[in-house]
Amino acid sequence: MSVDVHHVVQGPPDAPLLVLSGSLGSTMEMWRPQIEALGGRFRVVGYDTRGHGRSPAPPGPYSLADLGGDVLRLLDRLGAERAHFAGLSLGGMTGMWLAANAPERVDRLALLCTSAELEAEGWRQRAATVRDRGVGAVADGVVQRWLTPGYAEQHPQLVERMRAMVAGTSDEGYAGCCTAIERMDLPPALPRIAAPTLVVAGSEDPATPPGHAQRIAAAVPDARLHVLDGGAHLASWECAEEVDALLLDHFGAAGPAGGGPGDAPRTATENST
Repeated sequence: MSVDVHHVVQGPPDAPLLVLSGSLGSTMEMWRPQIEALGGRFRVVGYDTRGHGRSPAPPGPYSLADLGGDVLRLLDRLGAERAHFAGLSLGGMTGMWLAANAPERVDRLALLCTSAELEAEGWRQRAATVRDRGVGAVADGVVQRWLTPGYAEQHPQLVERMRAMVAGTSDEGYAGCCTAIERMDLPPALPRIAAPTLVVAGSEDPATPPGHAQRIAAAVPDARLHVLDGGAHLASWECAEEVDALLLDHFGAAGPAGGGPGDAPRTATENST
């Protein structure tokens, strides 16, 4: 059953609608560079995945259909028939499910540092660890994969903020999303994606190396692939300027997204369900 996720809307009311979906263990804070860069051109909707940040954490386990259903419910609440969608990691998995299963709701799609299929046992073990010892037990390892060592050394305050963000995630929410990743099987759905798709990988990403992006781009019809030079998993921060430019180019080439009743909330409105 879908839930009402916490979200923030920022940008001109009549601009194309762009939904940003984040990584496992993140809040919409992970998209802050893009919200600042794209907020003047798009009506940007950042949201916390169920079990994360200020969104509800219903009992798990979850599925990608649950996470995608939450986005469809969010679009309905916004009165939007269609939207552009950018997802990183778990957010990209959600985006692939949406574009394959609700193609009429997705205008253009960007998939960053993500995968269509991951080895299940590691996610089963991570969910068990979190349920037994809490998210704090995995937070350091998560952030180590998010940023390259050199970038992390130069930005210790960011590392601490990101670690606190991960550790602050609901244990049930984090473990439930681990199960969604464990059970996903997206490759058969990829050829059904009709939305113009940009696939982005970080060359130094240890969590979803470029080979994962290459397989997605090869399976999605007419997808475009870009590998960032030197980026790790959280490319939205470490390679912010290049990611901003890629998203502006990909989504800016399209006509208006969105539409329907209630399509003009005030700039920087917030819903805290």
